[in-house]
Amino acid sequence: MLENDRELLQHLIKKGADWRERERAETILMLAEGYTVKETAEKQGLTREAIRERRRKWLKTGFASLPDKPRSGAPNKLRDEHRHQLRSWIEAEPLTARALLSRLENTYGVQIGNTTLRTELKRLGYVWRRTRYSLKKA
Repeated sequence: MLENDRELLQHLIKKGADWRERERAETILMLAEGYTVKETAEKQGLTREAIRERRRKWLKTGFASLPDKPRSGAPNKLRDEHRHQLRSWIEAEPLTARALLSRLENTYGVQIGNTTLRTELKRLGYVWRRTRYSLKKA
């Protein structure tokens, strides 16, 4: 292993944001330092096959083997056009989630769930706030 690679792996272990990347980098460093697959597996609490797989991926793709690969899942139900429209509706007047869902369905024919809407609004930077006082009560 090159000294530059070793330094990058050590930096990743100390300052990496993702714990999975840090753990994989630690595995590679331990193997490079001469630990056996069995010793590395015992120290990290993994199976021997997991350690061998990490080594194979490292030898094949190098640093590209450390981060997680994209996972499959359902495509987004809302497009940028829908997000832009949601933002304009919210900026114009305070609306409930139920009102936003019905507007989306009436305008675009898009049917999404309440949780999906909340997730999208959170992604747009909005948070839900309870109103303390209502003008209707006064």
